[in-house]
Amino acid sequence: MEKVLDVYKRPYNPQFPIVCMDESPKQLIKETRKPIQAFPGQSARHDYEYERCGVCNIFMANEPLAGKRLVQITEKKTKTLWAHFIEKIAENYPEAEKIILVMDNLNTHNPGALYEAFHPEKAKKLWDRFEFVYTPKHGSWLNMAEIELNVLNGQCLNRRIDDISLVKSEVEAWQNHRNNKDARINWQFTTDKARVKLKRLYPTYDE
Repeated sequence: MEKVLDVYKRPYNPQFPIVCMDESPKQLIKETRKPIQAFPGQSARHDYEYERCGVCNIFMANEPLAGKRLVQITEKKTKTLWAHFIEKIAENYPEAEKIILVMDNLNTHNPGALYEAFHPEKAKKLWDRFEFVYTPKHGSWLNMAEIELNVLNGQCLNRRIDDISLVKSEVEAWQNHRNNKDARINWQFTTDKARVKLKRLYPTYDE
C-alpha cells in the first residue's frame, strides 16, 4: 500500500508518466418492452424485465496528473487482449522513458502474458517500457483507474445497452469529451492518513 502511495506523491514528469490501469465487465442488456419516454413531471419508465445479451470487457488506463484516459472495449477478457492493451498504452507515450503502471495483481496482469501474445524480442522491448506497480491483495481501491471506471459507468453506461458496437461508440465519445475537459483526479489519501485510518495494519505503530 505504501509503495503505491509513494508513487502517487511523485510530481508530474512526462518522461515517467504514472498511469493507472484496470478492467471491468459490462453486461449487455436488451429491453423486452419499449420504454415510456420522460415528459414534464414524469421520469422515463422501463419495464423490470430485460434480456441478457452477453458481456463485454472494459479496459481502462488513466493518467491522473495529466487528465488523460484511454478506454478499449473488447468482447472477452484474456491475457492476450490485456497484452495488446498494454501495447496500446505504450503507443500513447512514445517519448516516455518509463511508464509507471499501477494495477491490481490479477493473474493475467504479468509480463508472461506479453510473451504469450508477442514474439520474445517484441515482448521484452514492451516490458522494458514499463515499471509495474501492483496494488496489494484486497487493496484494489488504491487504483485510481477504479475511480475513472466509476465515472464512466455513472456518466455513460448507467443504462441498458444491448449492442457492443454502441458501447464502443458511446465510450469513445465519453473518453474524448473527458480528455478535452482535462478532467483529473484529486487524490487525497496519503501514507500519514493511512497509518491513522488503517492503524490495525500497523501493530507496532505508536501514535
